[in-house]
Amino acid sequence: MQALLDTIATAVMPSDAQRLFHGRGGRFPGSEAWALDAYPPVWLVTKFGEATPEERAALTDALQARQVQVAPDQPLNAVLQTRHEGRSETTVLAGDVPESHVVSEDGARYRINLLRGQNHGLFLDMAEGRRWVRAHAQGHKVLNLFAYTCGFSVAALQGGAKEVVNLDMAQGALTTGQQNHQLNGFNNGAKFLAHDLFSSWGKVTRMGPYGLVIADPPSYQKGSFVANKDYARLVRRLPDLLRPGGHALLCLNAPEIPEQFLHDVLAEQAPELVIEQRLPNPAVFADVSSDRALKVLVVSG
Repeated sequence: MQALLDTIATAVMPSDAQRLFHGRGGRFPGSEAWALDAYPPVWLVTKFGEATPEERAALTDALQARQVQVAPDQPLNAVLQTRHEGRSETTVLAGDVPESHVVSEDGARYRINLLRGQNHGLFLDMAEGRRWVRAHAQGHKVLNLFAYTCGFSVAALQGGAKEVVNLDMAQGALTTGQQNHQLNGFNNGAKFLAHDLFSSWGKVTRMGPYGLVIADPPSYQKGSFVANKDYARLVRRLPDLLRPGGHALLCLNAPEIPEQFLHDVLAEQAPELVIEQRLPNPAVFADVSSDRALKVLVVSG
């Protein structure tokens, strides 16, 4: 974990939420299991595996030493989350970490929760996707599938979208999404549907067509979406959802599934759609293998 400790030794709490160390990218031998995120004013350290007492002590000492250097008059707030055998355990290492708090990204505000569950309310690796949506949403009706807490929807409305339809099975996530809209002054212009997409095609299609469709599904969530079998079901519907000349943003965060999988599914299920580009990930998320990293394709109808 030395590379992580070296990052902490020079870290400064940024103003926006972002990742500072991404060991899972494989570029730091010996630190592959570690990640460091800033959700100001809280540091979040993630270990993909169990953390030993010695590792916990080293982390706390490193964070406290850096805090004394850069902000001795402010408290250190730090959380460690370990993920092991499908379970997660969250421990407050230092400070007074609230149940939830608000962070910013590119002028937008989002409510996040670092103390409960593995998903904190804002996926930091999708920052470039939100920027792309903000830059291309002007005047469009947008469909945001697997909307989660609706970060894409906030970005679309910031970019001048005419309307956004958010769909997700989890009402709790959509409730946070509604709060995110209110945090950013959007009290209208968005719909929130707590539906299973695969039993709601008729309703979703009737509300279209859409100038932009965003699909950021879980890679494997039993009872919701399993990429290997369900992405084809999704892609074959895209031509009916998109207006002529419309775009779709297709996301896949599954290290075990290569980019070619999406190319093959598009060719088989919707050959009329054209892949325009793969969006870059934030530089800190660089990976020794582009196929293992987050894959985000822009396609046009």
